[in-house]
Amino acid sequence: MLLAASALLFVGCSADAPFVATPSPTPTADARPIGESATPMALAFAPLRGTRADWAAMQHPSIAAKIDNHEEARPQVALNRTDIVFEELVEGGLTRYVAIWHSDMPPEIGPVRSIRPMDPDIATPFGGMIAYSGGQEIFVEMMQATPLVNLVFDYDDTGLFSRADERPGPHDVILDAEEALSRNAALAPPPVQFVYGGTDPLADPALAATPTTTISQVFSEERFPSWTWDAAASVWLRSQEGAPDLDDAGAQVHAVNVVTMRVDIDWQYGEVPKTVMVGAGEAWISVAGRTAHGTWSKGAREAPIVFTADNGAPLRLAPGNTWIELVPTTGSVTFAP
Repeated sequence: MLLAASALLFVGCSADAPFVATPSPTPTADARPIGESATPMALAFAPLRGTRADWAAMQHPSIAAKIDNHEEARPQVALNRTDIVFEELVEGGLTRYVAIWHSDMPPEIGPVRSIRPMDPDIATPFGGMIAYSGGQEIFVEMMQATPLVNLVFDYDDTGLFSRADERPGPHDVILDAEEALSRNAALAPPPVQFVYGGTDPLADPALAATPTTTISQVFSEERFPSWTWDAAASVWLRSQEGAPDLDDAGAQVHAVNVVTMRVDIDWQYGEVPKTVMVGAGEAWISVAGRTAHGTWSKGAREAPIVFTADNGAPLRLAPGNTWIELVPTTGSVTFAP
């Protein structure tokens, strides 16, 4: 049975079996034809989605970008094509995103904004590139100290970034993602971040998952996103401040997995909040109209986040895209049946 690359090995025959990282991404020589084709294709799994993919198509780095979430920055470009998005608290009770693209790379992404002190801890495990518009010198230095290739609008004179005429500044910086990928194609693909199961990974009664139709998350008085389960489409649909959250194509932002993490805020940088990412805390995984409670842990900047159920088992995600809501402990989270 051929499974390969992106450092993944599918264990066992069950649809709920986890994916385990392996040190060798080389496909085996006995690749089998897919469908009617006589051309062998090495199968793999997209490392940031857990979905089946062509091995060769996954052999490129990811691009993480600091994405604006100001009202004047909406709708964001290619937000529904992300693999993983983190939402974080910034100044004034607003939020911004660290969005990561890999399995479905768009030609452009944005609007790109400035870096914050928690972003090195969020982005480092993915490797590849990080795009942002600039930031306070101390935060830029923190990001440049990571192994990531930094793509910085303020320092760029090579045409990687442009300003969109139809958008108001400073919410108008767009990254040419295709060109960024072309220039950095030799970088390694991102490693696996999470454990994936089947399409209903919370079905095991031992996980004590509860039916969920709506997830409500309060970051501050200014930002309170929510998610509604769409059973027909098998996705969560996102709203912000009570209105549907749309991308630049006019589609409502959606996710297969919604992860809610309760996080502490470090105020050592004055008015700039730093989400504490290295540590542990309470977490919920919402998949397929269910929510299971557990904990999250992250041992170091370079380490992935680990989700564990209350019974000690791994909390698995369903194959597909994921949004991770980093809700401060001063905020609130509710799950409606």
